[in-house]
Amino acid sequence: MLLRHTPEAIRERRALTINPAKTCQPIGAMYAALGIHRCLPHSHGSQGCCAYHRSTLTRHFKEPVMAATSSFTEGASVFGGQSNLIQAIDNIFTVYEPDVIAVHTTCLSETIGDDIPQISRKAQAEGKIPPGKFVIHANTPSYVGSHVTGFANMTKAMADYFAERGGKRLEQINIIPGYVEPSDMEEIRRIAAEMGVRAVVFPDTSNVLNRPQTGKFEMYPRGGVSIEALRSAGSSKCTVALGRTASWPAARALDVKCNVHCELLDLPIGLTATDAFIDVLRRVAGVSVPDSINLERGRLLDIVTDMHQYFYGKKLGLVGDPDQLVSLAEFLVSIDMWPIHIVTGTPGRKFESRIREITRGVPHEVNVTAGGDMFLFHQWIKNDPVDLIMGNTYLKYIARDEDIPLVRFGFPILDRVGHGYFPTVGYRGGMRLLEKILDALLDRKDRDAPEEAFELVL
Repeated sequence: MLLRHTPEAIRERRALTINPAKTCQPIGAMYAALGIHRCLPHSHGSQGCCAYHRSTLTRHFKEPVMAATSSFTEGASVFGGQSNLIQAIDNIFTVYEPDVIAVHTTCLSETIGDDIPQISRKAQAEGKIPPGKFVIHANTPSYVGSHVTGFANMTKAMADYFAERGGKRLEQINIIPGYVEPSDMEEIRRIAAEMGVRAVVFPDTSNVLNRPQTGKFEMYPRGGVSIEALRSAGSSKCTVALGRTASWPAARALDVKCNVHCELLDLPIGLTATDAFIDVLRRVAGVSVPDSINLERGRLLDIVTDMHQYFYGKKLGLVGDPDQLVSLAEFLVSIDMWPIHIVTGTPGRKFESRIREITRGVPHEVNVTAGGDMFLFHQWIKNDPVDLIMGNTYLKYIARDEDIPLVRFGFPILDRVGHGYFPTVGYRGGMRLLEKILDALLDRKDRDAPEEAFELVL
């Protein structure tokens, strides 16, 4: 049983994490690498690390996730993994024939201090990397940051390794979608296309981790951003980074390397953030917003106005990734819901200050922490109950203990399907989010309502 304590007393616990609200960097790096066409992620560490990362992504997306490993043993742990990685690069290009190997490190190789660029140069000098093939890398120690940090590091590596500045600016915009679902990346591309904007979206896991069932195995599905598109990103007019934690590092790298102007926006979840995203596309590309987009916006507004009585004053607890929680909290506050307990496992003081700015009008004390865990979240709920919680699969235990409705949102979701196929970004995504929230709230309302006698009228 959890004891009741003040949030200040709970916050003093520093030496122990109980049920972390995050997972490790290599998972995010592996996910980002899958967003490059014909790319094979490579885990430079032990087989156990790679197996865990692959299984988590496979369970979340319900798709087979392919990745390779350097298969460290005791010898590599002591003397370094250079020979393992060189041999792995040779084997991978010979047997699996990818266009890109995306190497990410693990705790073990980071602690040893393996120099991945030096190892790649040695492999190149020994002829292990065929002409026209590439090896890129990102440093992703699991004892720093979270899976979102790993995603950001690998996405930045794409800009560092591939982006080239051409002679003139191309009539296109880079969009870095952040750590979102394949369906969300697909929706972001659709919105840009609907507005007549040529966009380079990277990474792009749509049609990779939400591909159709064809009855045939494809090692490299048709989705993913191409190497040619990544190269052209250095000549784009602008980069739109969706989310400070996951997307901003790559946008800044493009600005420094290729002088591509960058715009930082929140993930387009809900009305206000989607408005800002579409307005930037309109302004930078010099296009008009089509009636089809305005129609979607109007439908989202219609749901909010029609069902406002069910949203008003409902208290919520949120657990998830920082970029997603910022936009989600803003959306919920805009429809008069009260997010009062907000936890992310990714460290960052800017997250806490941003959430406090968003929730400053909420007529209730708001608890927020970055780098927290689910034990803390559970304690807050015991001290101050809520009407609804939103977060990943592991919140189901809290929902069950406290008899609170749960809307699954974020990563990982292991016991439901749909998140890879139905977006939560854009106006369409906002409608789906409201549908899920309303279903949870109204199912609870119907369950708690007294039984009524109905008369059959013929």
